[in-house]
Amino acid sequence: MTQDEKRDVALMRYSAIAPLVTGTATDFKSNHAFFKEAATKTYITPNGVEKKFSPDTIEGWYKNYRSLGFDGLMPAGRSDHGHSRALTPEAKEVIIYLKNNYPRMPATAIYKHLVTKGVVRERDVSESTVNRYINRLMVERKLTNNHDMRRYERPHINEVWCGDSSVGPRLYTPNGKQRVYIIALIDDASRFVVGADVFFNDKFVNLLSVIKSAVSRYGRPKVFNFDNGASYKNKQMELLAARIGSSINYCHPYTPTAKAKIERWFRTLKDLWMATLDMREIDSLDNLRDSLNRFIDEYNNSPHSSLNGKTPSDRFFSEPDLIHRLSQEEIDKSFLLELDRTVSSDSVISIDSVEYEVDYRFAKQRIRLRYSPDLKDIYVIEADGSFTPIKLLNKTENSLIRRDKVHLCRGE
Repeated sequence: MTQDEKRDVALMRYSAIAPLVTGTATDFKSNHAFFKEAATKTYITPNGVEKKFSPDTIEGWYKNYRSLGFDGLMPAGRSDHGHSRALTPEAKEVIIYLKNNYPRMPATAIYKHLVTKGVVRERDVSESTVNRYINRLMVERKLTNNHDMRRYERPHINEVWCGDSSVGPRLYTPNGKQRVYIIALIDDASRFVVGADVFFNDKFVNLLSVIKSAVSRYGRPKVFNFDNGASYKNKQMELLAARIGSSINYCHPYTPTAKAKIERWFRTLKDLWMATLDMREIDSLDNLRDSLNRFIDEYNNSPHSSLNGKTPSDRFFSEPDLIHRLSQEEIDKSFLLELDRTVSSDSVISIDSVEYEVDYRFAKQRIRLRYSPDLKDIYVIEADGSFTPIKLLNKTENSLIRRDKVHLCRGE
């Protein structure tokens, strides 16, 4: 099993216990009740097969996470492979999920999905069987193409942070005019802007820096609420959330109420900040950032009508017990990115066309790396989970190193 496959299994396991880890599983009298309920659900394994797990298995995942963190969910070396099935309750659950989330998806496409994913076999289940079940399902469950969209507000701070990005002004640079992008995070309950910054591009590493700053100052949220953009929906983001003990909710397309607060804030930002900017007086990204920070500070400390006249800052800091900050060591490790590389026979790897040297113990092996976005710090993850730093390849320095010879025998 490759490292990617192991991580996919770990993420699937984390999705099962995430409500308990983040504290959002409030409808259960005990952990045991949660495990029993979780065991009734179907989970999609990395190879695309829907599968159920026993309460004891899910409880074991939770204990491993509590003891070892996200790495405790990584399988030791075995892979769970599914097999083709008939139209069982498991297959019906997949059909129900697809019709609920993709109501316009035709029966032919659903049948193809079931066959492609190995949930059913063509020789066992026909397309007409699936079509009849869908028709009966539409009548029984009164399914509709309409989405249930309602206004909502979380009762406590740090339950949900909504994140999004927006185009900003054009900045005059030595290379001409450049478009600026604004990435922001806002707390759902308080409308408090926990993080925001300006960049020349809307990439994941920039989102990561905003999240890192926000988590360092205000603790971690239980849930991140994002759209389905590439900067938000990727494996690195999922791994980050799992490591800090949060979960991610990705909004369904065409559901404007899901991100209403952050989008409303961006509109306020454009009306009250961007509209008043004189870009001829701003000659650098740092100056623009200072201006943005002053606006955010003013916004966070201004009365808000939806908060009954309170300021976002007053509302956010009215629940200090819900601000759970991580240690600096946890933050430093959690916000490292991750990738795999195969080491050459002379102990060299390449990242973004730059060569690095690792210990010769790893020659010809596949290793897992954790690194800072600026590539200043790069580590090899050892078998025991410890971090071993690596350095840039220096061929001249290596030519001066004296190597011990290996003798098959040595005379006296």
